[in-house]
Amino acid sequence: MSFLPEKIDEYVISHSQNEPELLQQLNKETWQKVLNPRMLSGAYQGRLLAMISKLIKPTSILEIGTYTGYSALCLAEGLTANGKLITIDKNEELESFANKYFEKSTFKNQIEQHIGNALDIIPKLTTKFDLIFIDADKSNYTNYFNLIINKMNSGGVILSDNVLWSGKVIEHIKPNDKDTKTLIEYNKLLNTDDRLETILLPIRDGLTITRVK
Repeated sequence: MSFLPEKIDEYVISHSQNEPELLQQLNKETWQKVLNPRMLSGAYQGRLLAMISKLIKPTSILEIGTYTGYSALCLAEGLTANGKLITIDKNEELESFANKYFEKSTFKNQIEQHIGNALDIIPKLTTKFDLIFIDADKSNYTNYFNLIINKMNSGGVILSDNVLWSGKVIEHIKPNDKDTKTLIEYNKLLNTDDRLETILLPIRDGLTITRVK
């Protein structure tokens, strides 16, 4: 979704970098064959992720939530020549879909896929990360943060997606809405933790950029 008026949104997109051809193919096939294609980062946000990664020039990236591999390929654009991106997703049915596009990309030797519960996988990782992208089940955002914060290099960046949650974060919370409740707590945590510097951007469904001091 977008919080901008439609015409302004169209203008922003038309004056931003075009989506690379391989990602156009991935985008199209996701919408044709996969359930819930709106989970895809999409062209505009994908170009933002790529730009942030290129500015950081990370040696190590962790992505929590692979889906069909779109955002991983965007983030990989900024990797150093010897850098590595580790991506985790619990949906084994999409593993081959994402891997097909990873293999077609110039980053095929730099992307490492893990299938399983990120809460179990992350503690086993020994890498220190320059960039982490969180875009998985919202009810575990705080749990993911607690697992990754000590795996960040100083000056590293955490990107958190969907933090406005279709505007639900400013509405009355339904008793059984765990996702919204967690996101409200998570957004507050990112803005009050003394170890962090955070800015929340109203891009698409909300994207937080957090720098670890």
